[in-house]
Amino acid sequence: MMGTSRRSFRISKTNSEHGKAIMKIRTSPGGCASVAVALLALFSSGHAARGQQMVTTPSPPPGAAESSTEQGHTQLDESFREFRLEKRRKAFEDTTFEINFRTFFMDRNKFDGLESEAWAIGGWAGLKTGYFLDHIAFGLTGYTSQPVYAPESRDGTTLLAPGQNGYTVLGEAYADIRIADGYNIYVGRKGFDTPFINRNDSRMTPNTFEAIVFQGKTELGPSTPATTDPGVNKDGMALASDGKDSKAIVAPAPTPIPAFLRYGIGYFDQIKERNSDEFISMSRDAGADVERGVYVAGLLYEKGKFSIGAIDYYSDDIINIAYGEMKMELPFSDDFRPKLAVQLIDQRSTGSDLLQGQSFSGQQAGLKLDVPVSKVLFTAAYTCAFGDANMQNPWSGYPGYTSVQVQDFNRGGESAFMLRVGYDFPWAEGLSAYALAVFGTDPDAAGQYRQDEYDVNLQYAPTKNVLKGLSVRLRYGAVDQHGGDVVTLTDFRVICNYVIKF
Repeated sequence: MMGTSRRSFRISKTNSEHGKAIMKIRTSPGGCASVAVALLALFSSGHAARGQQMVTTPSPPPGAAESSTEQGHTQLDESFREFRLEKRRKAFEDTTFEINFRTFFMDRNKFDGLESEAWAIGGWAGLKTGYFLDHIAFGLTGYTSQPVYAPESRDGTTLLAPGQNGYTVLGEAYADIRIADGYNIYVGRKGFDTPFINRNDSRMTPNTFEAIVFQGKTELGPSTPATTDPGVNKDGMALASDGKDSKAIVAPAPTPIPAFLRYGIGYFDQIKERNSDEFISMSRDAGADVERGVYVAGLLYEKGKFSIGAIDYYSDDIINIAYGEMKMELPFSDDFRPKLAVQLIDQRSTGSDLLQGQSFSGQQAGLKLDVPVSKVLFTAAYTCAFGDANMQNPWSGYPGYTSVQVQDFNRGGESAFMLRVGYDFPWAEGLSAYALAVFGTDPDAAGQYRQDEYDVNLQYAPTKNVLKGLSVRLRYGAVDQHGGDVVTLTDFRVICNYVIKF
């Protein structure tokens, strides 16, 4: 694993503290120049080539009627996926390059009466080689975020480093060792996507991790036919309807449904937070004044539209997080196929209880129903948190079904119900919108209040012609709090991405 110097400070997720002086760039021309240099540095001697799709960036964002998963979240069936994109290639000929230009404006008025506001420009540039000797490939990605408009008095958006400073960092530098088809080991600094350790790509740049990870995929036994027909004999011959003289005629073979077991195991030593230029210990990032890594192991069974799996994250003396999820489709008819999902999360302290100085335990259960109707996706979800502590997400976005643009609705004793409607506009390819409302209950802790959240989202992400690679997204969220001095929080975001691959 790649080495890096240890730090005795923690980079706060709320941008309230930071121990390293970094460049202060606040003018638009200077910011643009820094962005250009950072994004083009890796490609001064590159050659355009055809090849595999890089795994640095997720696929183009789905339409509002395709998925109800919140931006920056990872569900269990989206884990262990890197190997799906890794195919046998010639190393140099199949080296691919990718540049993601991003600009992001965010303005949030908070419950404490303060405002966080910034406009940043940047993105990332990276390369992924093909496999040398058919077994080893390498990846590099550099990230940058520079201020265009960033008042010092309005820090806290996490678009920039603390103090409204720009940053540039080599966030990915890893080796991909392909043992055999479907079996890969990743060593070094890289982005990963699992429910509680993931890129959390909802600001200017994503999280990346220093880790060693094995991922694999196994097909389980002979495939089971998708349909069975009592009029077909054991040899796959169709029987005539006349019982006296049944003549066998050739019938088409049923379509098989493959079943797969996907699994992964790894050790995560350090994390680069999404608005940082340094890697620090996983335990320090969680909030403990010690250095501990995280052991992760998980598996997922998939067959058609059904999946069930679990993943566990263990950090000695810090925390253990267990996550389980099941998803299935309910095929009532060809045109009516709702999707049901169930999740269960368990979190508890471990060992010497160094995270909070005392033992704790918290759980959350969730249920979600997606009902697609033509170009519309209707979603209803319910979650309930219980135990003696609030739920936590120390290294990623929170994967709860009612975790949305601003709030996670995961405080101890808090239940939440969500209604969402997403629509893909048929007259404009790539244009979609959704609106949602989440209604929460009072949490257990004194001095905390019931909250409701209302979000709207408009997205344009064409997939054809000259605009392919462009995505523009407008988001607005409002949180009503039933108590306290300030009863409404507002959050407005404009995000523009343009991806170039060659």
